[in-house]
Amino acid sequence: MITLPAPTFREWNGPLTTDLVREPSRFGLGPLPRRLQPNGTAKSVCGFCSTGCGLKLHLKDGIAINATPDPDYPVNLGTACPKGWEALTPLDSPDRATTPLLNNQPVDWPTAMQVFCDRMKAVMAEHGPESAAFISTGQIMCEEMAFLGSLAKFGMGMIHGDGNTRQCMATAVTAYKESFGFDAPPFTYTDFEESDVLVFIGANPCIAHPIMWQRVLRNKRQPEIIVVDPRMTETAMAATQHYAIKPKSDLTLLYGIAHLLIRDGALDTAFVTSHTTGFDEFATFIQTYTPEHVAAETGLSTEQLQRFADTIRSGTPRVSFWWTMGVNQSHQATRTAQAIINLALMTGNIGNPGTGANSITGQCNAMGSRLFSNTTNLIGGHDFKNAAHREKIAEAMSIPVASIPDQPSLAYDQILEGIESGKIKALWIIATNPSHSWINQNRFNDLLSKLDFFVVQDMYATTETARRAHLFLPAAAWGEKEGTFINSERRIGLSRQVRRAPGQALSDFRIFRLIAHAWGLDDMFAEWTSPEAAFQVMKRCTQDQPCDITGIQDYAMIESSGGVQWPLKEASSSFETERRLFSDGLFYTPDQRARFIFDVSTESPEMPDQDYPLVLLTGRGTSAQWHTETRTGKSKVLSLLAPEELFLDLHPQDAATLRIRDNDQVIVTSRRASLTTKARLSPAVGEGQVFLPMHDARVNQLTLWVVDPHSRQPSYKHCTVRVTLAPK
Repeated sequence: MITLPAPTFREWNGPLTTDLVREPSRFGLGPLPRRLQPNGTAKSVCGFCSTGCGLKLHLKDGIAINATPDPDYPVNLGTACPKGWEALTPLDSPDRATTPLLNNQPVDWPTAMQVFCDRMKAVMAEHGPESAAFISTGQIMCEEMAFLGSLAKFGMGMIHGDGNTRQCMATAVTAYKESFGFDAPPFTYTDFEESDVLVFIGANPCIAHPIMWQRVLRNKRQPEIIVVDPRMTETAMAATQHYAIKPKSDLTLLYGIAHLLIRDGALDTAFVTSHTTGFDEFATFIQTYTPEHVAAETGLSTEQLQRFADTIRSGTPRVSFWWTMGVNQSHQATRTAQAIINLALMTGNIGNPGTGANSITGQCNAMGSRLFSNTTNLIGGHDFKNAAHREKIAEAMSIPVASIPDQPSLAYDQILEGIESGKIKALWIIATNPSHSWINQNRFNDLLSKLDFFVVQDMYATTETARRAHLFLPAAAWGEKEGTFINSERRIGLSRQVRRAPGQALSDFRIFRLIAHAWGLDDMFAEWTSPEAAFQVMKRCTQDQPCDITGIQDYAMIESSGGVQWPLKEASSSFETERRLFSDGLFYTPDQRARFIFDVSTESPEMPDQDYPLVLLTGRGTSAQWHTETRTGKSKVLSLLAPEELFLDLHPQDAATLRIRDNDQVIVTSRRASLTTKARLSPAVGEGQVFLPMHDARVNQLTLWVVDPHSRQPSYKHCTVRVTLAPK
């Protein structure tokens, strides 16, 4: 039996906060009741999106009772979106998980650990190490990711594990690695403020990353803002140029712009010659992407194409390119991201202020997952197939090199297909809700029934995924544990514990420690006594890598510095808080040159036809909503800022053809499922297109199970549907 030590809880005695106590009128409040007046503060990084905002947490006797944006943090500079203001609210939800559950019945932790180890070991003993897998997340701390990946692969002997970051950032990872030699977003948020031209492709920061948009609004250079998006999004409404292309024609568009830049001699030839390779082949390849061809494919005019090219041509001082899920979630996502990178390279817009080919991450720790999850990449950005890398990590972690697999994991979709085929018999899901969020949701939920053993670890036992588990493990949430996140600009920030987890819920880190103990791995993970101790192990794993962080001393240094961007090598005596990569023109490839990478553009696998004539686009609904709303749905404030029910955006001309009026009940049908919702007539979507927010659990019943062949990232943004009036 396992004896659990009492959980620890750190209390702060920081300086007295004045914001809410002395000046509540600034926040539209009257005097606070004495019982709610804070007597201390702590600083922490928000646990929602990849912006990585700093929050000031107001404490009453060491317990957080309120949150406000940190005016001194270099990311958000005293601003926060609605989710940040409400960051503490989900912790108080009455449906928080408080005890382990076995077949939906409460059990104690020793029983849960016994069942976990016995069942997992039995599956792997009968079917081999490839028969069990884990699916992690971009929502837990770096230290927890590193512990999970190391425990599962080096200790328990699993081969396969991936994360829900496959759904948001795998494309950017693959594109950067192939083009730059390492997964290295080059930018800093200051670039939003220092660009003369900002190009947003498949990105809607007004809604998805509102604090990044605030940084754009601080730009005093009167920039041109170009938005490439089929919809008239909130960001497109604020743009100086909006190119409403046909859905998924962005790769053709980008090749067409490159064609015009080459034709017009609008290149930074010196940069291309000195710092890149493959340009001549690329220039030959795009000769067929003429303005007439590209106009026909994208729905734009040749005049629009020329204006776009003229705006970003070499000679424009500072051009930055930004993309997110509209690019990443596509059947040809990696090549589209690389087409953006190619434009930055052609025009020399890399490594300098206000420039870059810049992927905006999704989740609060998707960047951390990319370096430390130990899934498809060996921890620290290494390669499982490289014997020297395995030796290095074995030495850094003081473990036998034989315990490190010599092959990378299957990707998320391949793990699921392994379940469907019977190859994978046990699955462990941590802090994600794929029964709601995975493409072609019904197929996903059907295949879960094929598992011999299914474990879910989450802060709520009420998610669509958790309700299907054989064994459920209750986890602490952000604010109830400590560790680090890495944001979109590579900034490592510290999140502090300011609450106790409810009931018997434990931090993911402590759950992994219990599993290590129950599995008999105490010696292997003897150094992993706390998140900060684990951070020291992680530092050693990054030594001499592009992401080297051996120069970060400890958590205190991270906190006092306002976060630290990687890399920061041990020899660094001082550093700037805002640092971009490739300022020397040297990349991480063997010859230190960036690569031009390209391929033929293809049409989407599912195109409109007589039966399904409309293209369904999906995306974020409002800045108050987050993913499957597991957390944001618990906040009354955030719920008031979001629609009460699902709406389908439909172009007025299509509505007239279908004899649908505003607010009519309609049925949306794909080849996989149907749902009923209200129609909202809007010219924000183009003719032949409709839009649904992704947050409703029914939406991903409609979507198509297709992935990019290079990144294995799902294509959420394009499938075909028909829309009909619902019976009265």
